[in-house]
Amino acid sequence: MTNEKLAKRVQQVPEGTVLFRDGDRGDEMYVIQRGRVRIFTEVKGREKLLAILGPGDFFGEMAILNDKPRTASAEVVEDAQLLSIDPKTFGAMIVSNTEIAVRLIKKLARRLDSANTLIDLLMHRDPKARTILGLAHEAEYNGQRREDGSVVVPLDRGGLANQIGLSADEVSTVLQRLGRLKIVEETAEGFRIPDVMRLHEFLEFLQMREKFGDE
Repeated sequence: MTNEKLAKRVQQVPEGTVLFRDGDRGDEMYVIQRGRVRIFTEVKGREKLLAILGPGDFFGEMAILNDKPRTASAEVVEDAQLLSIDPKTFGAMIVSNTEIAVRLIKKLARRLDSANTLIDLLMHRDPKARTILGLAHEAEYNGQRREDGSVVVPLDRGGLANQIGLSADEVSTVLQRLGRLKIVEETAEGFRIPDVMRLHEFLEFLQMREKFGDE
């Protein structure tokens, strides 16, 4: 497909627009050229954030690859410019452009890695470990990096609690301690983590203290 034909498939989408919902039939995928889109699903009536995507990211490809209903919902959270691609166009692009095929494979591999990491952290019964690992997971897979080296996780306390399967009170207790130690800062954008490595180091400290405290 020529650039001119692709240009005709570009659409301006305002903030708040729901592009599709979990369970919808899918006949196109999207490439974000400008703006941001959040991908989420619902578990037992509660929203679970899966990702916040920005320019250069693409989504919705699974529905046109396996011809099955959408497995998540997508909402524009910042006025966006999106390129929509139907199955025929997508197939032609994969055949003619190996870079696109490689990007898709890498994205699917990263998605699988994220799912495995999330499963591992949900195995932890300790709220402190689960909260810290949950923040580290979100920072790696959905975090927004800033020029000062910090990472912002676009979640609030309720959203984080929902992600990691804890109550809001359990998460709040841990976050208050992390805040006092200046390991995590709560902002209007979400959780700001100045140094993700400090999260892991603090968890190691807690685990060592518990280990030797039991002896």
